[in-house]
Amino acid sequence: MSAPKKLYIKTYGCQMNVYDSERMVEALGGQGYVETQSPDDADMILLNTCHIREKAAEKVYSELGRYKGLKADNPDLKIGVAGCVAQAEGAEIMRRQPLVDLVVGPQSYHRLPAMEQTVRSGAKALDTDFPEDDKFDTLTTRSKAKRGPTAFLTVQEGCDKFCAFCVVPYTRGAEVSRPADRVLREARELVDAGVAEITLLGQNVNAYHGHDGGLAGLIRDLAGIDGLERIRFTTSHPNDMDDALIAAHGDCEKLMPYLHLPVQSGSDRILKAMNRKHTAESYLRLIERIRAARPDILLSGDFIVGFPGETEADFDDTMALIEAVEYGQAYSFKYSTRPGTPAAEKPQLPEDVVTDRLHRLQALLGTQQQAVQARMVGQEVGVLFEKPGREAGQMIGKSDHLHAVYAAAPAGVLGQVRRVRITRSSPNSLAGELIN
Repeated sequence: MSAPKKLYIKTYGCQMNVYDSERMVEALGGQGYVETQSPDDADMILLNTCHIREKAAEKVYSELGRYKGLKADNPDLKIGVAGCVAQAEGAEIMRRQPLVDLVVGPQSYHRLPAMEQTVRSGAKALDTDFPEDDKFDTLTTRSKAKRGPTAFLTVQEGCDKFCAFCVVPYTRGAEVSRPADRVLREARELVDAGVAEITLLGQNVNAYHGHDGGLAGLIRDLAGIDGLERIRFTTSHPNDMDDALIAAHGDCEKLMPYLHLPVQSGSDRILKAMNRKHTAESYLRLIERIRAARPDILLSGDFIVGFPGETEADFDDTMALIEAVEYGQAYSFKYSTRPGTPAAEKPQLPEDVVTDRLHRLQALLGTQQQAVQARMVGQEVGVLFEKPGREAGQMIGKSDHLHAVYAAAPAGVLGQVRRVRITRSSPNSLAGELIN
């Protein structure tokens, strides 16, 4: 029996890329590959890329440059680029970096086995189509190997919103939802492999329509799976947060009290320029309804600072919205141009202005996060323990609200949800003591 070939895959960006990388590993498993954690001994290197942030493509070319020596030492080494940069750049990647053997877009990675055979024959392989065949029809089952207690599960891909700053509709395509029966089957396979918490993924996950009851209906069916302890979902658009999904946050015990609901700006003028199709007021009223259904929910958001045309008054509106909501977590970024998007053609703000605004916004968000965490001290929470801590006898897990929690606990708690009393808040985590 020949020795297995080794696959090194480096994942950039969002949780959906993490999920896609897992499926790529499984797809190439049939070609005799096993995953390795180092590129140095790999027979194939795959970069699963993200195109959301500034200079994403240049970072990929820089990473590829580091592998020239490996390719020189091992001419049989195959190097591929997958994901959203692959979709956007296509054949340009091979032109700029000849050491690349294959380029595959995020909707075509089920074709990796055939592409691998092509490159092993000495030819190049390129596939950045939006194929009619569904990749999930090909990748029908998950590996039965033992897994950690948490997993991502893609249920929806693509986006039809066409926000002026975003490349997702161009790199991931139109909104597509996986049929509920296939999602449920994959969820059961994950639970059978040891998973206790599943996070449902989509570029616009609450637009999911693969179930008659939408995302709420899917969540309720998932809640009926024995052994599945927790359900989360991300990322959502405010315009698709319907009554049924709000109600599920209030009465579905397995749906965790955490919601990532990006708003991007608090200025109606900027929201219109972003093509967000909601207002600051409609967002705030939505938050009120969600909190009425689940008073203890922790809210997370996204903010873009320095969008073209943003004035100090617009920025003040964003700060006022943050004050009104009080976020437990948030992600904030300087606006960066994405070629091909409408906002990329507009005059850009001075860098020093954008940097100053970002620092002020992040200071406010940081203060809110610390205040939310400080209020957790003395409370009891459920914690799903995932791994040992750095100190002997210490275990680390995630709370119901997605806080990292450290506690002294026996190794037997790994993979279990246990009750913990929070005793201390640190900048990015909580400490607690095991109750049961």
